[in-house]
Amino acid sequence: MSKTEATLLARQLIQFVRDEIPLAHAMGLELADCDEHSLTLRAPLAPNVNDKGCAFGGSLVSVMTLSGWALVELALRKRGTDCDVFVAESSVRYLAPLWDDFHSQARLAEDADWATFFSTLDNRGRARIAVDCVVPGENGEPACALNARFVAKRRA
Repeated sequence: MSKTEATLLARQLIQFVRDEIPLAHAMGLELADCDEHSLTLRAPLAPNVNDKGCAFGGSLVSVMTLSGWALVELALRKRGTDCDVFVAESSVRYLAPLWDDFHSQARLAEDADWATFFSTLDNRGRARIAVDCVVPGENGEPACALNARFVAKRRA
């Protein structure tokens, strides 16, 4: 699949997310970038602000969870594999406040790989994969980070 085709598929996926998940629409989520190894969603501060004027923690964890979910879903769609994808578990760390628009980059965790994920999915009809998501803050240092495991289950 070409970079152009992959980007179009990613844009369609994020439009699907915005259409089907009211929170994603309200947050103003947009695709910022995607490549073979990562997917980045951006969100404006205005609809995601808290009472202190910085980004709301619930919005931060939501954009990270959605960017991780979209990374897995996009890989499945590129392969033409019809699955339901769920977040199975996650851990989040809030490290610094964000006072501007923000973005979350999702990529596979260091010990995860697509080959093992797809092999397991082919053999068992379900598989899990670890994803790391980061929202950068000042000077590119993480403002928050999420480590999650997503499960894909073949649809009947």
